[in-house]
Amino acid sequence: ALTFYPGAPVQTSVLWANVAGSLLIGFLVEDRKLFDEHVSSTPQARNDEERQKKQLRPLSPHKRTIPLYIGLATGFCGSFTSFSSFTRDAFLALANALPVSVSNTSTSPIDPASTVARSGGYSFMALLAVIITTVALSISALLVGAQLALAVEQYMPSIPYLFARKFVDRGIVFLAWGSWLGAILMALWPPDRSGGPSYNSGQEHWRGRVLFAIIFAPLGCLARFYFSLLLNAKVASFPLGTFAINIIGTAMEGMCWDLQHSPSTVGGEVLGCQVLQGMMDGFCGAATT
Repeated sequence: ALTFYPGAPVQTSVLWANVAGSLLIGFLVEDRKLFDEHVSSTPQARNDEERQKKQLRPLSPHKRTIPLYIGLATGFCGSFTSFSSFTRDAFLALANALPVSVSNTSTSPIDPASTVARSGGYSFMALLAVIITTVALSISALLVGAQLALAVEQYMPSIPYLFARKFVDRGIVFLAWGSWLGAILMALWPPDRSGGPSYNSGQEHWRGRVLFAIIFAPLGCLARFYFSLLLNAKVASFPLGTFAINIIGTAMEGMCWDLQHSPSTVGGEVLGCQVLQGMMDGFCGAATT
C-alpha cells in the first residue's frame, strides 16, 4: 500500500519494507547501549567491551547470543525485508507485467493483459530501475541506521538484563505462539465470513491477504535462522546459509506465482490462490532477506 497509490513514482511492492528493515538492522548492529547490561554480564565480555569501546566498534560478537537481539535482528528485520519479492518485482518489470496504479482516484492495478507493449530496451531500463532503487535505498538506510545509533548513543537507555530475561523473553514466546494459533483459528473461521466455516460469501479477503501469510511466516523465519546457523560459519567471508535460503525462497516464490497465474485447479480456485499468496507473502517473504 505504501508504494501503490495513484501516480506512484515507484511501483515495487516491498521497497519501503526493505528500506525500513535495513534502517533498523543498521541501528541494532551499531548500537552499544540497548543491550549493554547483557553484554557486560560476564568478565570476558566486560574486558572485550572496554577494548571495543576504545576502538569505537559495535559489540556484535556478544550481542548475537542475546535472545532479544536475535529476535529483533534475525526475526523481525529478516522477516520484514524480502529478497524473493524484490526478485519477483525485478522479473515482472523485465517482462512488462509489473502491476502499476493508474493516475487517477482509483488505485486498481492495470490489467497486465492490457499493458501497452514496449521494446526490450525499455523493459531492461525498468529492470535496472527496480534493482538500483531497491539496493541503493536499502544500503543507504543501513548506513543511516548505523549513524543514527552513534548519534543517539548517549541518550539510549539500556534494557535491564533480568527484566529482559524473565519477562520480555518469556512474554514474546507466549505472544508468538498465541498469535500463530490465533491466526490458524481465524483462517478456519475468517472474520469476513459471517455465516461460519461452511458459509461461502464469495467476498473473503482476510485469508488470502493476511491470515495464510501469518501462518506460513514463522516457518520461513525458522528455516532462515537454521540455514544461517548451520551454514554461515562454513565460509567466514560469505553468509552461505543466508544465500542458500534466499535462492530456495526465491525459487519457491517463482513456482507459487506461476501456479497462481495458471489455469490449473491448484492456482485457479480461490482457496488455492489464497494459499499460494500466503506462501509467497508469508513463507518466502520471511525466509528471504
